[in-house]
Amino acid sequence: MFLALFGAVEQGIIYAIMALGVYLTFRVLDFPDLTVDGSFVTGAATAATMVLLGYHPILATLVAIVAGFIAGCMTGILHTKGKINPLLSGILMMIALYSINLRIMGLTAENTIGRPNIPLLNSETIFSKFQAFWSNLGIDDALNSLLKGMGIQQVPGTWSVLIVIVIITILIKLVADWFLKTEVGLAIRATGDNKRMIRSFSANTDTLIILGLGLSNALVAFSGALIAQYSKFADVSMGIGMIVIGLASVIIGEAIFGTKTIIRTTFAVIAGAIIYRIILALALRVDFLDSGDMKLITAIIVILALILPQLINKRKERKRKAKRAAELMQIKPVEQGGKGLA
Repeated sequence: MFLALFGAVEQGIIYAIMALGVYLTFRVLDFPDLTVDGSFVTGAATAATMVLLGYHPILATLVAIVAGFIAGCMTGILHTKGKINPLLSGILMMIALYSINLRIMGLTAENTIGRPNIPLLNSETIFSKFQAFWSNLGIDDALNSLLKGMGIQQVPGTWSVLIVIVIITILIKLVADWFLKTEVGLAIRATGDNKRMIRSFSANTDTLIILGLGLSNALVAFSGALIAQYSKFADVSMGIGMIVIGLASVIIGEAIFGTKTIIRTTFAVIAGAIIYRIILALALRVDFLDSGDMKLITAIIVILALILPQLINKRKERKRKAKRAAELMQIKPVEQGGKGLA
């Protein structure tokens, strides 16, 4: 059980980067961007291809981020310059990226143009590079000894992956918090709230939308690049349903932690991604469920995340109204008694 939850937390933190990208489009820009399903694979394919060709994993990851940024900008250009519906522009880019991703992974093969998957079992990744440094510190043995002393017999092989992704995700959260409070960040937030208002201040909303979509998909591609290096493979179909996972993370986090400030909201999105992966891991431990039911479980989680907050709010509203009615009933007899004495 502990190892399953540990792995769920590791994956949840990586997927939290993707969820932050989804938050930028769906909540900040109010743009239903379906490019995510394609740009996630673009990041994974680019990083895996470059790693397999012998490039340094950090360079491969940076190039993957740039590739995701370009994909997001293309979606923005289709919408703003081509005057295509936001939903349709994302779908068109997602479809185009499927073929592009096959081409990217095909660069590792000599006799074929496209390739559906790339294994990285014997390749150096960001995590293996860090683990080589981490193993000399002796922290794994100390932490695992502590866990065994607490009665947990199944312990993780290394804590290095968790440490490095926690550091990366915290840095991204801090940068996102800072960026959304800058002049450009505030303009992007204003564009999502009211385009006409921000245009009245002579702001170029087209550029802001393109930039916002580019940054969003850069984060998504970054997450894909890390997932490919974490799971040691990249597959052209690994991005299916990513937009639903991202939305589930955002909705769960907002429902539990609220959205009063930007700092709180970005934390909620990250926490939501971790909670989602934990729920998924626990669900898969049920006897009659298996890995093939992941999409069904995801859909159920999203449905519950959407419905439960509404039910809770309605219940709170009924209680508030009942309390208000009771207070009014107590006030009326006092007023009537005062009139009788007069």
